[in-house]
Amino acid sequence: MSPLPPQALLSQIDSPADLRRLDRSQLRPLADELRDFLLRSVAGTGGHLSSNLGTVELAVALHYVFQTPEDRLVWDVGHQTYAHKILTGRRDAMKTLRQEGGISGFPRRAESPYDAFGTAHSSTSISAALGMAVAARYRGEDRHSVAVIGDGAMSAGEAFEALNNAGVAGDVRLLVVLNDNDMSISPAVGALNRHLARLMSGRFYVAAKSAGKQVLKHLPPMLELARKLEEHAKGMVVPGTMFEEFGFNYIGPIDGHDLDALIPTLQNLRGLRGPQFLHVVTRKGHGYARAEADPILYHGPGKFDPDVGVSKAAPARITYTQVFGDWLCDMAAADKRLVGITPAMREGSGMVRFEREFPDRYFDVGIAEQHAVTFAAGLACEGIKPVVAIYSTFLQRAYDQLIHDVALQNLPVVFALDRGGLVGADGATHHGVFDLSYLRCIPNMVVMTPSDENLCRKMLSTAFHHDGPAAVRYPRGAGTGATIETTLETVPIGRGEVVRESSARPGRRIAILAFGPLLHPALAAAATAIDATVADMRFVKPLDVDLVRRLADAHDALVSVEENVLQGGAGSACAEALGSLQRATPLLCLGLPDHFIDHGDHARLLAGEGLDADGIEAAIRARFADLLREPRLVKDLLREPRLVKKAG
Repeated sequence: MSPLPPQALLSQIDSPADLRRLDRSQLRPLADELRDFLLRSVAGTGGHLSSNLGTVELAVALHYVFQTPEDRLVWDVGHQTYAHKILTGRRDAMKTLRQEGGISGFPRRAESPYDAFGTAHSSTSISAALGMAVAARYRGEDRHSVAVIGDGAMSAGEAFEALNNAGVAGDVRLLVVLNDNDMSISPAVGALNRHLARLMSGRFYVAAKSAGKQVLKHLPPMLELARKLEEHAKGMVVPGTMFEEFGFNYIGPIDGHDLDALIPTLQNLRGLRGPQFLHVVTRKGHGYARAEADPILYHGPGKFDPDVGVSKAAPARITYTQVFGDWLCDMAAADKRLVGITPAMREGSGMVRFEREFPDRYFDVGIAEQHAVTFAAGLACEGIKPVVAIYSTFLQRAYDQLIHDVALQNLPVVFALDRGGLVGADGATHHGVFDLSYLRCIPNMVVMTPSDENLCRKMLSTAFHHDGPAAVRYPRGAGTGATIETTLETVPIGRGEVVRESSARPGRRIAILAFGPLLHPALAAAATAIDATVADMRFVKPLDVDLVRRLADAHDALVSVEENVLQGGAGSACAEALGSLQRATPLLCLGLPDHFIDHGDHARLLAGEGLDADGIEAAIRARFADLLREPRLVKDLLREPRLVKKAG
């Protein structure tokens, strides 16, 4: 990789105040330096790239025009904020991006006063910015609140709920910037639109519009005619009528990479009161030809050489996501009732092949998790077999629909929960560590935790054939390299199995009840001098209570292991089972603690929480030290002087 070139202007920017001291003519070369720095920085750490390359000029313009951090700036969904971070004093910290102890890949209030609101799940920005704008009005503060929201995030219901509320909020200093990067910049987004944007955001236009309404308000037919003429004229070049109906003053679309369009328009909008809406068009990967050509490949790459590009080499081991994608196609070929649903995560959930082979049975509903779940429920009511492919962390957004629309009606919907457990570099906002708890408490739910890739495939088939709601929860990334059977075989629901038998004598026998992929570090811990029995429990709900009973009767202590929060999780299910069985066998529950876990390498995070083989062994030794201590012969005890003296 070629060395990083000197950043003459960027090296002078330690805060937006430094940026605002630059002459307008210096902003274009600054943006070029910023884009190059961002590209090479992310190439060295991994992270989100395409979306961030597309927001360089927007970040420069917003911080140049608005008095951040006094003016509040909220980015949505948050993975487009790297340029913002670099301009707000975190340039040198970018080398620690998404690494343990380093800066987050998303905005975090605790990280910087310029991160006005923590965002990583989409479509929250308008609601938050409106709250900030109303708070400013309430406190008599003349500051602005700006929400930058992507076009994908605009598909979610919360964004429209916020727009609906903001339109009647009255005299607030609120600007919503729609960062539209889902289309190329058409000829209409050029000089003419730049001129119109300046015109329609200017004080003269707004004043004239207001005066015209006052004059015509006594002549309702003329007022209505004027309104229709205005909408028609604007509608010829802009798609803003819908936002105007929400009560916003709509401006755009304008070229989001053209600072000569962005800055004057933002300056005009900053002088206006009431809810404003600016539509900018950007291009993912802008300025880096490889990312422009394939923004999906460069959406979240690992480390790479920007002079060579991202390698498309296949991973050494198949991932759980690939297992799901292959199973989905195989089951669809076998059963015409199957349809696949995703809330805008086609690539992430492994559905690219399914969309290609079964386009009429593939439904991407956009970033709308609530709709995805209830849509699936409606399909299930009519005899269709929906499979909802969704990340664990995103299913949280549709919890009411999961309970009310699916489980309460006992509908056969399959939830393929990707990213179960800790996910590494994306951190606390994306860890899927609550699902076992929030699913286990719902009646009618079946909750499965496969310990390897082949069992994952079997459990997906099991869920599909189950006549009720079922979730298969699997981790991010590759598994152990298990051989994948190509059949559509199922497994008995609610049945675990013992995969290692202890040879320890009575009085020292310990059994580990493992849920999901933590079976493997549990086996490694059991193979030490602990010499424990290990059960692959497989099902969190229904729990194999008979297996728990047999293990409790044959062992002196039990240990549950799960990659989920301890509160209400699989270990809690084991404790409840022991209570109902009236067994007093001691139980040690190992899992994740009652605090949010930061970003970092997955293996290091597991080790840090004591869930690797060494941590499991250490926890067992600490808790059951008396059980594991070897009994000593009488003749050995008598050799100790203090014991001999006491005996004499």
